[in-house]
Amino acid sequence: MLVATLRRASTLQPLHARAFSSALKKTPLYDFHVAVGGKMVDFAGYAMPVQYPAGVLKSHNHTRTPGNASLFDVSHMGQLRITGADRVRFLESIVVGDIDALAHGEAKLSLITNDQGGIIDDTVITKYDDHLYVVVNAGNQEIDLVHMHKVLESFKGDVKIERLTDRALVALQGPGAAEIMSALAPSVDFKELAFMNGVYTSLPGVDGGMDVILTRCGYTGEDGFEISVPSAQAETFARTLLTDERVLEAGLGARDSLRLEAGLCLHGHDITPETTPIEATLAWTIGKRRREEGGFPGHSIIMDQLKNKTFTKKRVGFFVEGAAAREGAQIFDANDEVVGEVTSGTFSPTLKKAIGMAYVHKDVSKIGTELYVKARNKQQQLTIAKMPFVPAGYYKKE
Repeated sequence: MLVATLRRASTLQPLHARAFSSALKKTPLYDFHVAVGGKMVDFAGYAMPVQYPAGVLKSHNHTRTPGNASLFDVSHMGQLRITGADRVRFLESIVVGDIDALAHGEAKLSLITNDQGGIIDDTVITKYDDHLYVVVNAGNQEIDLVHMHKVLESFKGDVKIERLTDRALVALQGPGAAEIMSALAPSVDFKELAFMNGVYTSLPGVDGGMDVILTRCGYTGEDGFEISVPSAQAETFARTLLTDERVLEAGLGARDSLRLEAGLCLHGHDITPETTPIEATLAWTIGKRRREEGGFPGHSIIMDQLKNKTFTKKRVGFFVEGAAAREGAQIFDANDEVVGEVTSGTFSPTLKKAIGMAYVHKDVSKIGTELYVKARNKQQQLTIAKMPFVPAGYYKKE
């Protein structure tokens, strides 16, 4: 749900972050970021750390290292609580997922679609017995809320949407995340809490006790958690995590290179209101029941693409020789015909080569297909590749 990319392993080239302005909104961890040397930039209207003194490469590699975990501030993202007897039916009227089938505490990545089947936003939804906990992208939260309330105007049922403005959101990502959190949340059985599951719990040893929403999920391809904490206690929580030598701060730059290695989409770039779940190779987010019953915007268009292959473009991963291909770069075939466009590109610190995502014509989307991009009037060979580029480290119960 992010920005920035690397020109080389050691230097940052932010493409979608702008210079810092005093008019920006600040997360509850703003003072913390400044105190520990975070380089602040404008992302989605928020002052956010793009990197820390250790640098992007250090943060990236630390997150991938066994036993370690990195601390990310994701408080700019929107947190919602949806209540009411008809909350599931309401949410299923705007997203493609089978929310009704979720068990208590189970989370799911889903897509909010428009009438043309385009992706308004991607969101993580966790179902609890008496409410739904929903996290939406920072840059889209106002759009999402307007959309939800517009649907609610004509929706016949009992639904209430509450924005959790008094809570911060912190991500702890990396192979050591569960062991680190187990010392702070003794009542949670982390062997039983599988990836994409959440729980309400307390951290008795932090700031005299802290009530949190702990969801085992993330945006890096590693095991980890997103922890919703009271805003007033967010800095204390962050500093408590950093007392563990296995934890290091990480900013938007590392988050972007990590998510790209994991093959995860960034809304507004790899997925947009003009791309459908089928074009984006996200058909797996559409529940079987939802495919049959419909009830979400764009259902007929999406299912026509899925069943009859009426789409023409497809999201793919790629390797490219030389420097990373940048967003917007055109992709050509051997006949010099334009067959696609890059949506994300970066240098992969893990693989030590340039990787990226693009939309290409479906006829040239097969893994191993060789194409090329032009950079500074030079051709660079591009090869369609399987995603994720780096194997996922998500935790599954034995």
